Formats: sequence, structure tokens, C-alpha cells
Amino acid sequence: MANLPGSERRILTTHAGSLPRPQSLSALLLARMNRQPVDPATLARETTQAVAKVVKKQRDLGIDVVSDGEQSKISFQHYISDRLSGMEPITPKAGERQTRENMAFPTFYKGGAHSGSAQAKFACTGPIKYIGQKQLAEDLANLKSALGGTAPPVGAFVPSVSPSSCAGTMENRYYKTADEHVMAVAEAMREEYEGIVAAGFQVQIDDPRLAMHYMLTPGDSVEDTRKWAQRRIEVLNHALRNIPPERVRHHTCYGINMGPRVHDIEMKHLVDLIVTIRAGFYSFEMSNPRHEHEWKIWGEVKLPEDKVLVPGCITHASVIVEHPELVAERIVRLAGIVGRERVIASSDCGFASTLALNQPAEVEPEIVWAKFESLVAGARIATKTLWK
Repeated sequence: MANLPGSERRILTTHAGSLPRPQSLSALLLARMNRQPVDPATLARETTQAVAKVVKKQRDLGIDVVSDGEQSKISFQHYISDRLSGMEPITPKAGERQTRENMAFPTFYKGGAHSGSAQAKFACTGPIKYIGQKQLAEDLANLKSALGGTAPPVGAFVPSVSPSSCAGTMENRYYKTADEHVMAVAEAMREEYEGIVAAGFQVQIDDPRLAMHYMLTPGDSVEDTRKWAQRRIEVLNHALRNIPPERVRHHTCYGINMGPRVHDIEMKHLVDLIVTIRAGFYSFEMSNPRHEHEWKIWGEVKLPEDKVLVPGCITHASVIVEHPELVAERIVRLAGIVGRERVIASSDCGFASTLALNQPAEVEPEIVWAKFESLVAGARIATKTLWK
């Protein structure tokens, strides 16, 4: 089984990847994104310092499986704009994309894009190839440096965008079909996935588009969405073909943070497909009010023997700090279905929102860290219950 050290005696903790970054670093990343002059040495220094600080913060809180907090990335997906050839910035179309969510709640969403509804800022205009070797090497070096010198945590991972989420960031103006486009993206991203694993880390495939496609595509039925998802999983598995599954985490979520979220596809329509992904660990939302009840579906699907679940036990969809007892309840009831060694407590999604000018994070850092304190405390309570 794709277990981590210690999972045989306690509930381990982790998160979905993205964590608060210093405002000064955010300002530099925004300036670079907007093609404003940025001193490379200053950006490199601040990024290295931010990674060291966020890794220390995770370890001080008692998080077992840590990441670099995506400190160098403007978002979980748009960071790829300077790591792939064949992508060009474009002027976005006017207005927002229509989604099931903003069509149903036009007053709530009036005046601002919600997750996935912004028009594409990039287009694919040529062959997609991976050219991000330098940026990847810098990310890996920063994480290694931050981990050095003290007792290592249980594990460390680096997030990397999935082929479907990556392809979804751009208009396809080059490849004949959407399938050719996503296949090209997958083959390019394979180099990043394999590079992360070769450096000694787990790779986390950030794949929110898998769960968001139904909401983003009002014309598609549930069955249409399943067919779309099945093909995207085939493409992802092809990109992961050279990596042992136990070195892979797969994360999917619904993107929309503080919104009604009525049109999130139910997990029951995806779970049998998710367990076919070549990953040892499956990360998913389980703690926001729209999805908390879905823990029960894991008793209705055959979870392969070598797989571990990484459920969200704290959420990015609320500023309420979960009580540790509630966190423990979420862990214990899922462990009752799949086994205590097969549950690692996590967050629903990341906490450092995509950078936007003059917009504060939806969940302030002081609240984020309080949530993680509850996560760790809840895991300890669950451990006492499950290892009586």
C-alpha cells in the first residue's frame, strides 16, 4: 500500500499545496505577471526566503507532509505560462464565461469573476513543449534548502498542474482537436512530473478541472461529463506512465470558494473514475457543507488495496475555524470505512488565492494557520480514538 512512515500508528496530516505568501513577494509576482520591471535577484531572494518560512511554519504546526506552499507561483495553473512553449498572452474576450453557477446566481456573482468563469488570457499558437527546466530547478532547490538541516518531516510534495487544467487555461488555436491539444500538454508536463519525483519528492497533480467541468460546461450532461473525465484520466495516466503510483498524489476540487456551489458535480458521479488514476493518494473536498456528506460514497466503491485517501478536513470555503473535535469526527467516520492507515487528514483546497491586483485573500493568513492548528489537533484526537 502507498503508505507513509508513521501511518501505521497515527493519523498523518498534510494540505492541498497552496499556502499564504508574504505581501512583498505577491507584489513582485504581480509586477512580473503584468510585464512590469522586476529585479530577478530580489525576486529570487524573496522566493527562497518565503519557501523557508512557509516550510518552517508547517513543521512548527505539526504538519507531517509539507510543500513549498507554491510560493513562486502566481496561481496553481497560470504559472505554466512561462514553462511551456506555444503559449501566448491574449486580450481576454469581454465579459465572463457563462457557467451553471453564475447563470443561477447572477446577483451574487455580479461584477466579478468566480473560479473558472474568467475568459482565457492565453492561447496555444504553436507546438507545446516544456521549457521550464530553470524555474522547476529553482523550485526544487528552494524546497530542498528549506528542508535541510533539521529532522525531515514524514514527506514532502510539489504540486504540478494536470493536463486538463493546464489546457483549460488557453484557447486552442494550433491543434486540430481538443484531444490533440491536451495530449500535447500532457507530454510536455510529463517532464515536470518526472523531474519532481527524480528530485526525491512526491508530485501532486492539481486537477480541479476534473471536478469543475460539469459546472463550467452548462450544455453537458452528467454522462457527457463522465465521458470527458474518462478521456482526461487516460491522458493523465499516459503522462504518469513512468512514475510509481506511490510517488503520486492526485488532487481535485471545485474551485469556487465562497459561493453557493449548487452546481458542483456530486462525487458519486466521479469516484469510480478517480480510483483509476495512477496515483497512490487521492485528495478531495470533504469538509465544506456542499460535500461533507459524501464520505459515505467510499463505502460504495471498490477502493484498490494500494490506495490512500487524503480528505479535506478543513475548508477554504469558509472563514470559520473548524473545531478539532469536528475534524476528528470527519477523520474517524471515513477511517471506519476504509481503515485508519488509509486516511491522511488534509485541507479541501489551497489557501493562497490566484493573485489579483488590490484583492485580499479570501481567507486571511491568520485564519489559515488557525485552521491548520485545528487540523493537527483533530488528527491527534482521532488517533486516540482509532488506536485505543
